[in-house]
Formats: sequence, structure tokens, C-alpha cells
Amino acid sequence: MKKLILPVLLAAFIGGTSACTPTIDNRGNLPHPEDLAKIVAGTTTRDEVQVLLGTPSSSLNYGDESWQYISSVSETTAFFKPEVKDRKVVSINFDMQGIVKNVTYKGLNDGQEIVLVDRETPTAGKELGILEQLMGNVGRFSKPSSGGGLGQ
Repeated sequence: MKKLILPVLLAAFIGGTSACTPTIDNRGNLPHPEDLAKIVAGTTTRDEVQVLLGTPSSSLNYGDESWQYISSVSETTAFFKPEVKDRKVVSINFDMQGIVKNVTYKGLNDGQEIVLVDRETPTAGKELGILEQLMGNVGRFSKPSSGGGLGQ
């Protein structure tokens, strides 16, 4: 019996410590610096950027077009909320002719936290209780239509 206790305690200790090991998640598409160096503002076209860097993570089409290549590294320990350790964003802006206007780089410190509003928009209508929802259609039968439905 005593010989069994030590291996069980050792296995529990190893299992417990390995459960608390953080998981690292790499997400996104960050282009290589050599490829980014080939992009020249005023001469590189949208198609050339597509060939060099691939499909962007996100694109904006408000007036001048903008492509974003986003990469992030997050760490999750056990059941806790993931913590973002690093984020890099490369933004490429194009003019109306599809030529690169400028390339900007942003990191984790450049981001801003968005505060969500927790208000609810009121809607018109009656709130039904659970019994009203369950029993609401009892006794309501639709009349058969004369427009050539099933069974005619």
C-alpha cells in the first residue's frame, strides 16, 4: 500500500503542474520584413502587394482602400481568460488608382480598449412568460387557403 502512495502523489503533482502550463496561441498573418521592404510608396500596385504578401487579414473600403495584416500572440493558463502578449499590425493604404500611398506599423501599445455600452434598446410588444410561450398556440389553427395548397 505504501509503495502505491508515492507514485500516485507524484502523478497527481505532475498532472496538476502541467495543467497550469500556459498555452501560447499564434494567430494571424504577419508578412516577412524582406517582403515588406519591397513595397515602395508611390510605385507598388495593389496586385503586386497581393503577390508579395498574400491576402490581408482585413480590408477597409472607405474612400481610399486600406489593407491590414494582423498578427497576435496570446497566452492562456488553465481556464482563465486569454491574455494578449503581443500584437503587430501592418496597414497598407492605397490611393484611388490602386497604388500604395503609405505603409504604417503598429504594435500592442498603439491599441485602444473599446468600452462597450451595456444599454438595451427597448422594443415594442408584450413580454410573454414561459407558460404563455408554451401554451400560446393552443387552439390557434390556420384555415386552409383556397390557393392550391396541399391536399387539393
